[in-house]
Amino acid sequence: MAVAYLEIDLRLTPTAPWREVMVAQLGLLGFESFVDTPEGFKAYIPQSDFRENDFLQIDVFDIQGLEIEWQSQIIPPKNWNRLWEQNFSPIRVGNRCVVRADFHPSEKAEYELVITPKMSFGTGHHQTTQMMISFLLDLDCKDKCVLDMGTGTGVLAILAEKRGANSILAVDNDPWCVENTKENIELNRCQYISAELDDSVSTTKKFDLVLANINRNVLLEQIGDYGQILTSGGDLLLSGFYVVDLGIIRNTCEAEGFRFIRNFEQNGWVAAHFSQ
Repeated sequence: MAVAYLEIDLRLTPTAPWREVMVAQLGLLGFESFVDTPEGFKAYIPQSDFRENDFLQIDVFDIQGLEIEWQSQIIPPKNWNRLWEQNFSPIRVGNRCVVRADFHPSEKAEYELVITPKMSFGTGHHQTTQMMISFLLDLDCKDKCVLDMGTGTGVLAILAEKRGANSILAVDNDPWCVENTKENIELNRCQYISAELDDSVSTTKKFDLVLANINRNVLLEQIGDYGQILTSGGDLLLSGFYVVDLGIIRNTCEAEGFRFIRNFEQNGWVAAHFSQ
């Protein structure tokens, strides 16, 4: 069953630096996506996961001199497509990859990904998805076995196949995301991606590459599992967290035997590459 989301529209005075601080704090409460606005930002969370008391108790509400105005609205699944179509424009990542919806005309690029998002996140517009795409464009994916945790729209799994991977498992804990990923697999004529509903990491299979663009808390819980399923010399790409969280993410990975390779930063968000 599709999930209804809550959109919270926040206006901050002043905006900087509190927008980034508040986004980080809401990420810890389960908010899944954020869209900047001139006055602040919009935050999205499954309606069933929202706890107003927890929301109102985050630290920024106690900052002297900071004014916060907010209002919320429920976005039923049937309206989410229209919301995305009104705001979704094609994007380019570097000069090699373009991400567009099926209602956009085709664009010339080495890799053209057709992603119709519906209720799923991961259109390529968010900084974390763009950085993960940048990493994938640099990695050798040929004949690799890939796990895409928290696949969302399936955008990273689809790019992995286009880059030569021949066995890809795309996992998400939201039935709508799994359904959407399957639709996008067909739109892109992919042959080697399997989309499954799950919220855990299966340790019964080995992978050459693990992609996890989720959030800090889930990553910290699952990094040990990633260590168990990666082949020797395998690659781990992580994102969905902030610059301030890179230290704990890196320490946790290194404690599990991973070697830090490098990271990208964009507007306070981070994507990091580790190797087994």
